[in-house]
Amino acid sequence: MNKFVFGLLVVITTSLMGSSFAIGKIGLIYSSPLLLVAFRFTLAGLIMAFIVLIAKQPHPTRVSHWLKISIIGFFQTAGVMGCIFVSLRMITAGESSILTFVNPLLVVILGTIFLKLRYRFLQWFGVFIGFTGVFITFGAHVDLKIGTLLGFLSAVSWAIGTLLIKTWGISLNVWVLTAYQMLFGGLILLAASFILEDPFFEITTPSILILLWLAIMASIVQFAVWFFLLQKGDPGKTSAFLFLAPFFGVLFGWILLGEKIEWFGYAGGALILVGIFFANWSS
Repeated sequence: MNKFVFGLLVVITTSLMGSSFAIGKIGLIYSSPLLLVAFRFTLAGLIMAFIVLIAKQPHPTRVSHWLKISIIGFFQTAGVMGCIFVSLRMITAGESSILTFVNPLLVVILGTIFLKLRYRFLQWFGVFIGFTGVFITFGAHVDLKIGTLLGFLSAVSWAIGTLLIKTWGISLNVWVLTAYQMLFGGLILLAASFILEDPFFEITTPSILILLWLAIMASIVQFAVWFFLLQKGDPGKTSAFLFLAPFFGVLFGWILLGEKIEWFGYAGGALILVGIFFANWSS
């Protein structure tokens, strides 16, 4: 693939990842957090499920496979996005994005413990640098905010989802898995909304546009471009560019919300970005 096209697509997909934090925070003006993210992924999952059905992608025939997809949806969509959107009520979009994208570092640790995977020195160096950044970022608050904890838990849930996909995803079509894990995750979040919060959603032009952006651009388009890049290039090298996503999260938080982060937030965030890069870099 042409390097310019590759770079452009990397910027598009990581900027869409990062944009969801600031735009999601704006969306909380019109909706309760769990209901907003439930609508986002239920809608995205339905659209993608329709696409994979029309495209006649191979669907699972075993109940066990559907159960695995639903479990992945619980961690990859419900756990990650539920924690993110609730955290956005308490911390900035930039802080939430930085903490969420610690997940590649956690993948190295959890993969070593539970899957007995082996990682190179450079990847462990990235983990050390990254968690030094997490320590600094956590130290930005005299009292540990529940929003900060939720941001970190979103990364834990994402890491678990990543390892489940690595373990179970081999036997599943990647597009079918993506579609239905989003749908199942969205439905779990919908149920959680009515159990854990007082759900509300104001139907206005801005709220509908925000929902469509989150469901289509920041979910379907973002996933499609990311998977395309993973298929066309080296997955390890491509994944290294995930460090751009929290950068865009902070950037959009500043542009759209006027958020400011203290110097220790920038220092910790910079170390996390470096750590993510080394943890994913494959050459």
